[in-house]
Amino acid sequence: MISAGDFRNGVTFEEDGNVFQIIEFQHVKPGKGAAFVRTKVRNVITGSVLERTYSPTDKFEQAFIERRDMQYSYNDGDMYYFMDSETYEMTPVAAKDLPDTFRFVKENMDVKILSYKGSVFGIEAPNFVELEVTHTEPGLKGNTATNTLKPATLETGAEVRVPLFINEGDIVQIDTRTGEYMGRA
Repeated sequence: MISAGDFRNGVTFEEDGNVFQIIEFQHVKPGKGAAFVRTKVRNVITGSVLERTYSPTDKFEQAFIERRDMQYSYNDGDMYYFMDSETYEMTPVAAKDLPDTFRFVKENMDVKILSYKGSVFGIEAPNFVELEVTHTEPGLKGNTATNTLKPATLETGAEVRVPLFINEGDIVQIDTRTGEYMGRA
């Protein structure tokens, strides 16, 4: 059990059958009246963010989110399969449970699988990936001084905006959190 007075950023707890993770918290002691804890929490299953207020004495069951390193193997229609590197066990994940950042993950890449009580609810892609550009307009010599961008398709099928001097076959580094070009690899 964890009390609201012990809340810290990143703590996960159960409330009314939902699992929440604390994004921000603030202990408030007004001059008049009882103290309270103002929080911003994210439902780890649905991803929705809520603002809640608790009494410091409120108690909750602590929730333990399991993060396992797995390797993306292949997809079969709407199911994506991940292999545990230690046990070689395959874990299927539905396409609806994949985050937007998954568009930068290619086969045989390591990711973190998030689960709660054995049910998988999400995936954390690596923060930075290096991918090959499969299609873009040809670059022109001397187009390095401006910060003009052009669309490019990566080997995973994702589209990003890259500088004019990037050509097909170049390996580029992408920040998966923002989907932005970081540089050449």
